Amino acid sequence: MKKYILVIFYIVLYIAGLVLLKFGGNTGSLEFENDSFIFSMNLISLIGFISYILSFLLFTNIIVKFDLSYIMPISSGLVQVITLISGFVIFNEQIKVKGIIGAIIVILGIIIMNLKNKNLKNELINE
Repeated sequence: MKKYILVIFYIVLYIAGLVLLKFGGNTGSLEFENDSFIFSMNLISLIGFISYILSFLLFTNIIVKFDLSYIMPISSGLVQVITLISGFVIFNEQIKVKGIIGAIIVILGIIIMNLKNKNLKNELINE
């Protein structure tokens, strides 16, 4: 159960990072002066950037705890659907019919992947 909480936390950090980066509207600036560099970004974008980086660090932990072929499609699919919804709700972005159909297909894929069936490896070994 603990590892599923990590996945939820990863998704929340990832989406928060994306939303805050877009909301902040500042990609930051990077300047090099006198053998050093200066990176500047507004506070909202900076919080989004930190959230996004933390989500990446958390994901590196998650892929160790799960089968990669299981967690990657599920987490990516959930992130895509939640990003679509966030864009609509927060930024009033339009969702086209293709976007809705795609989200439904992603959700169906996640459901199908989680159906309790024999493991494919076991099926191949037993044949």
